[in-house]
Amino acid sequence: INTMKKGILIIGFCLAAISFANAQNTPGIRHTQKHQTMRISQGVKSGELTRQETRRLVREQKHVQHEKRLAKADGKVTRRERKHIRHEQRVANRDIYRQKHDKQDRN
Repeated sequence: INTMKKGILIIGFCLAAISFANAQNTPGIRHTQKHQTMRISQGVKSGELTRQETRRLVREQKHVQHEKRLAKADGKVTRRERKHIRHEQRVANRDIYRQKHDKQDRN
């Protein structure tokens, strides 16, 4: 139970970071990140994700957030930057699906 609380706490921090870093409008990217973070949280609660899988997925979300911050650093998210971030999100989305549906679980 303590491990589950830690996982949920980590995911909560990621959600807070996502919300905080939205100085420029990137609503589609923000929505996708929130949705992915909620899917990871649900996987932790249901036991579909192991600790190692959760750590890796959270690290991947932090990477996407970092890419987004870099894109916003100059005040303008270009089409190319947005395309790159969306690609990173699609990869993360695929990884979340694969990890949640593999034969491993926490139990």
